[in-house]
Amino acid sequence: MTSRTQAHRRTVLLALLTASYLALSVPLATSAAQAQSAPSQAGASSLPPVTVTPPATQRRRAPSTSRSTAAARGRRTQSARRITPAAAAKPFAESQDARTGTSGYFANSTSVATRTNTAIVNIPQSLNVITREQIRDQNYQGLTDVTRYVPGVAVHQGEGNRDELVIRGVDSSANFFVNGFRDDVQYFRDMYNAQSIEVLKGPSALTFGRGAGGGLLNRTLKEADGNRVYEATAQTGSWGDRRVSLDAGQAINDNVAARLNVFYEGADAFRDFNHLERYGINPTVTLKPDDNTKIKLSYEYFHDDRTADRGNPSQGLPGGATRFNPTTPFAPNGDFSTFFGSPSLNTAQATVQTGMAIIEHDFENGLTVRNGTIAADYQKFYQNVYPTGGPFAGAVNPADTAVNLGAYQHTTNRDNVFNQTDFTYKTWTGPLFHTVGFGTELGRQTGVDIRNTGVFPNGTNTIVQNPFAPTYFGPVTFLHHFTGTNSDGVTTPDSNSRYALNIQSGYLRDTIEISRAVQIIAGARFDRYDMSATDMNTNINRNRVDNLVSPQGALVIKPIDSMSVYTAYSVSFLPASGDQFSALNDGTLILQPQRFENVELGMKWNINPKLLFSTAVYNLNRTNQPIADGNNPGFFFPSGSTLTRGVEASLTGYVTEQWQSSLAYAYTDAKITGATSATVVPGNRVQLVPYNQFAWWNKYQFTPMWAAALGVIYFGDSFASSDDTVRLPGFVRFDAAIYAKIDETWSAQLNVENIFDKG
Repeated sequence: MTSRTQAHRRTVLLALLTASYLALSVPLATSAAQAQSAPSQAGASSLPPVTVTPPATQRRRAPSTSRSTAAARGRRTQSARRITPAAAAKPFAESQDARTGTSGYFANSTSVATRTNTAIVNIPQSLNVITREQIRDQNYQGLTDVTRYVPGVAVHQGEGNRDELVIRGVDSSANFFVNGFRDDVQYFRDMYNAQSIEVLKGPSALTFGRGAGGGLLNRTLKEADGNRVYEATAQTGSWGDRRVSLDAGQAINDNVAARLNVFYEGADAFRDFNHLERYGINPTVTLKPDDNTKIKLSYEYFHDDRTADRGNPSQGLPGGATRFNPTTPFAPNGDFSTFFGSPSLNTAQATVQTGMAIIEHDFENGLTVRNGTIAADYQKFYQNVYPTGGPFAGAVNPADTAVNLGAYQHTTNRDNVFNQTDFTYKTWTGPLFHTVGFGTELGRQTGVDIRNTGVFPNGTNTIVQNPFAPTYFGPVTFLHHFTGTNSDGVTTPDSNSRYALNIQSGYLRDTIEISRAVQIIAGARFDRYDMSATDMNTNINRNRVDNLVSPQGALVIKPIDSMSVYTAYSVSFLPASGDQFSALNDGTLILQPQRFENVELGMKWNINPKLLFSTAVYNLNRTNQPIADGNNPGFFFPSGSTLTRGVEASLTGYVTEQWQSSLAYAYTDAKITGATSATVVPGNRVQLVPYNQFAWWNKYQFTPMWAAALGVIYFGDSFASSDDTVRLPGFVRFDAAIYAKIDETWSAQLNVENIFDKG
């Protein structure tokens, strides 16, 4: 059984937990933007308005100290008096919610997909925006948990040490972004400073560069937007959960705003011996020297330390499991809380420090520019004792008397530096209106990849345990070059690579409005991907350069202003060095990049000003996947391929002014069309991809004080790996929440995950 087999069961097992969370929220001051986005407390006859109020038009080139002081006093008075949102508009800037037309679960626009703020109905690509209010109402603190209500996205367990998603049948631990910057190291992220989460489906190379063949996830962080917000929360729940957080910010004067987000969380888990401790701090400052220029500065320190848990093994079958006779996960006496690892050795640790600086300027002639730089340092270490090796490859033997455990430790530290410059120019050429986007991205990523194999007291790299008492309490010695008895056939040293990657990119996109009803979008991106890696075991340095051109084109037809029908074509590439690009060898040095080609037909419709319906059908063809050359070890054939066809639909926003809904459905047919190994052959289903997914979250505001929510998730059966030998049964899960707004200062909510303990 492969590690992914064990890994996914861990994800499914998490759904067995019935977890209750009680959160108390203390908004010490409520911003005008928050008041505007909240549902009506008095039963008004209309939904919150969609229109975005622009910032004050008064010019401020060189403000005086006395004027700044007066403005600051005025803002404090306005907040205290709870005046109307229109009157509370601040001279500093509009809020993040106002800028994107966000109200509750509904977002009207985003700049993530196109680098310029664009109405979602005008974006010819399937995407979902999860707003701050939906994140808060569902109370999921983990990034991948939030995506369970997004169509076409499956959660991978990621070996118990990282976020990992399968989007449209493409598995990736690297297609994560923050404020549009690549955030590709393998670790668990938190939601404490997230303003929204955007999930884009299909190749997105024009905007984001390499990879992202099935899709990607971007975190938009809370920023100092000048709006006054002071909110403290405290949370407790099942399994010793405890969490506190603080979000505080306001305009200091007409030209400076500041904000601070900080949190701490500790918890155990329903899995034996599991624990979690994490914390983070994220101060941000925004400077506005004049009405056309904005400078955003941010620093974050984040630490996450938890038990690494690869989950349960599969049940061994006489003669072995096959795609025609698959097996299922093993649970001792039906107990999925049993830990197949070591309480003292299993750990996943990540410390991330990130600094960001973004400058935005409007030239007032149709041209705007955004220049952003991120510098991030990732210190990542994980250590696993887990089911693997032996005659059943980590599965419990058919007699249920033995299971093999193996061990390893892995250091994957990395430093990222990226600079992005994005221009947007709006102009006419005769009867045609153009929105032209063009820019560059320069980046450098350096790091190490060091893996050490665990050796048990028996002198080998595996040990046999009783599957009904599999937890290992003994010692393990971690060696880089194990030369003893190898039960799994490993004869070469573990990885020890130092690498450097330089990226130079440029792109051009033109959105041409032929008429009110017709738009044509065409663009391309060039990426130069220059990687060098030194194998520290042999001191051999290898270098490879890929020059990649990724095109994108779309036709958008708008029968009415609130509706679009589109067809789109896009291509993305993944260099042969792979998602995590930590090493090069003689085989990958000559292998062509994987290619993702997507054709999509979709429709988007704002049914009412705060309710968006989206649907799409697509055909995603993945080619040039490597398959090992059995006659030439270390080399590959680029003949592997996968075809994913599917339908996605979602409905998000206010059905009525009291009822908010997030409804999602996906049918995904992901099949192997060209073998990628001896057991992953044409006809197999891609791992962790069910044919059917359904999710529906509903919140209803019964009175100004009381609201409640009910959610349901259906996840059809799937396979733990693409050899289709371990079937994971489908499940239905119900979640619920109750909300109470006690007064203007205090609010509380109770969340219950998996009410009926099914999964």
